[in-house]
Amino acid sequence: MNRMVAKEDLDSRIFNTINIILLFIFTVIIVVPLWNVIISSFSSGKSLAEGGFIFWPKEFSLENYRAVFQDESILQSFFISISKTFIGVVTHVFFCAMVGYGLSKRYIRGRKLYVAMGVITMFFSGGMIPTYLLIKSLGLLDSFWVYIIPALYSFYDVIILMNFFRNVPDSLEESAKIDGAGDWRVFLKIFIPLSMPAMATIALFNGVGQWNDFMTTKLYITDQALYPLQMKLYEIIVQSQTQSMQNIGGSAIIETTTKGVQLATIVITTLPIVVIYPILQRYFISGMMLGAVKE
Repeated sequence: MNRMVAKEDLDSRIFNTINIILLFIFTVIIVVPLWNVIISSFSSGKSLAEGGFIFWPKEFSLENYRAVFQDESILQSFFISISKTFIGVVTHVFFCAMVGYGLSKRYIRGRKLYVAMGVITMFFSGGMIPTYLLIKSLGLLDSFWVYIIPALYSFYDVIILMNFFRNVPDSLEESAKIDGAGDWRVFLKIFIPLSMPAMATIALFNGVGQWNDFMTTKLYITDQALYPLQMKLYEIIVQSQTQSMQNIGGSAIIETTTKGVQLATIVITTLPIVVIYPILQRYFISGMMLGAVKE
């Protein structure tokens, strides 16, 4: 018995050691490139021109960020990105929750047909040109709502919420309806609060998608006042192809480079997601564990 226990302890130590080594290597693979991007964004153009890995900036400089923010319209683009992400996430989650709540009821007439139609949309689409013609016929070209209305519905998210709603005890709904609550009150007061982990998980993924969305603007928006941050930063990168030169003491010194501006834009676009993710992480973990354990 003692030999078996000693062998199990030895196997556990070996297993834990291997896990620690692998996780350390995996962490280094993730953290080191991220650190290089952040530090390089604060380096001068001269340092970046030398190439190689930068662990700490040899010449600290904010010129890359000045090159990005010198465009006065960047604040407008930042506001558009925040607005479309916030409104898009709230409307998407609420709309999918309503559809999921309805489809979770087995007594709904035509439920199987609606589910079949939804599943088809997960695998097939009309294509880019038909979608453009549809957006044009709806009058959404050069409209802020082109960011919101086409992104309202995702049957994949509906399936997640629909399966979650099925796990809510029927006794809660029955007791609420006995007290005189209608479907809307049951949905808003019972199902929505109980489904916050699942909804937060969907909100996180949809929010990242909304924030990083670039093609919607590229295809449907020509009004620069409606450009989100990603599109505006894309323009800045294109404009920075010609290196900025600043004469100091009669000599030309490269203050910014295309690479430096690109690194600065990466940091700017990633920072909001990095800040928000820890706030929603506990809901995200709870949402992943839904249905994992059955009593």
